[in-house]
Amino acid sequence: MRLAIDAMGGDHAPKEIVSGAMDALDQIKGLTVTLVGDEKQMKPYVSHSERVEIIHTDEVITSEDEPVRAVRRKKNASLVLMAEEVKQGKADACISAGNTGALMSAGLFVVGRIPGIDRPALSPTLPTIDGKGFLLLDVGANVDAKPEHLLQYAVMGSIYTEKVRGISNPTVGLLNIGTEDGKGNELTKKTFALLQQAPVNFAGNVEARDILSGTADVVVTDGFSGNIALKTIEGTAMTMFSMLKETFMSSMKTKLAAGMVKSDLKNLKQKLDYSEYGGAGLFGLAAPVIKAHGSSNRRAVLNAIKQAKHMVDYRVTDTIRNTVETMNREKEESE
Repeated sequence: MRLAIDAMGGDHAPKEIVSGAMDALDQIKGLTVTLVGDEKQMKPYVSHSERVEIIHTDEVITSEDEPVRAVRRKKNASLVLMAEEVKQGKADACISAGNTGALMSAGLFVVGRIPGIDRPALSPTLPTIDGKGFLLLDVGANVDAKPEHLLQYAVMGSIYTEKVRGISNPTVGLLNIGTEDGKGNELTKKTFALLQQAPVNFAGNVEARDILSGTADVVVTDGFSGNIALKTIEGTAMTMFSMLKETFMSSMKTKLAAGMVKSDLKNLKQKLDYSEYGGAGLFGLAAPVIKAHGSSNRRAVLNAIKQAKHMVDYRVTDTIRNTVETMNREKEESE
């Protein structure tokens, strides 16, 4: 298996990206990687030269670049060349911690969509109280969505959760303003009706306050609402840890208390750590594309690589393609 990696994407590139790739080569037999980026900057961190191919380029898409324009104009950017490796069949999947919009554009314009999928979905795995986690999609690949798009998100999310995360018959919830069947706007009401007939284990509507308690294994929503939910969760977690730190450092008494629960707080922080869950998958594309967090360290990169490997091993893309073909064929036959 070969994975293409944008070594220049992210806040800590190329050191953490390349180091994470080397950790993956240490742990995963049969894996080879193609690192795309500035060879001079990458070389000091490469330790498995026999299993690493380097594609040199000094062109990079930055966070300031307009995504679509950058992908079309910067043909030799590390992110674009990475996607080209997948398109040409030289790599089975690709990973980048760079510009999210540019990666989505490269996914659409270079890698291409699965036939029958109208729009891809950006889908991170988020923590839950029980430690199992849940998949949230879409979190921003598409701001607007139609009921048919959310139906496709539910199918893709269910397949990924079962195949990669190992959860049998995962439950699918529809993010809404209430759990009652008739709640929501026109989008959620129509989506609710579609999901009741879909080949997924639909658990009904779920509220945002319940998703971290593990009320559903897959939570489906439009990109606008999903991005707000994601950023709210991230912001709340950061604020709570900041408030806890401030409280524990406020007096000698609380400092002593902090010392007593230090290991417990460390475990809690690890439970909420994004690096434990890999990256966000761009579901609906013709090959696995993983968006790693912009601040990814080597551990996060390692887990993103494992995530991509599992998607390839368990043929997630093929299963999505076959399921969508069956759904569309049944729809045509019923009309």
